[in-house]
Amino acid sequence: MVDELYTAARHEVVLSGRNALDVSGVVSVESFDSEEFLLNTECGYLGIRGQNLHIKSLDLEQGKVSIEGSFYEMSYLDDGTTRMERTKGLLGRLFR
Repeated sequence: MVDELYTAARHEVVLSGRNALDVSGVVSVESFDSEEFLLNTECGYLGIRGQNLHIKSLDLEQGKVSIEGSFYEMSYLDDGTTRMERTKGLLGRLFR
């Protein structure tokens, strides 16, 4: 069932050597500093923690972010529903 939640979402996280991270399916960068990033992605909010983190490239039109630094932790901070499903749920509640 979990795989079904993500079939419509275009989102990938690629970590290379714990010091280079490429994320696709990024809707927005909510906050960032040298120790923590919060990305709003097609599959929910992604928190990234580390040291000496900085944006290497950012293209929100294509939904891509590249981050460099020393990575310690990455985790999704919500229930795992896609942005499309959250929008459908909201519209469904409005038009009952």
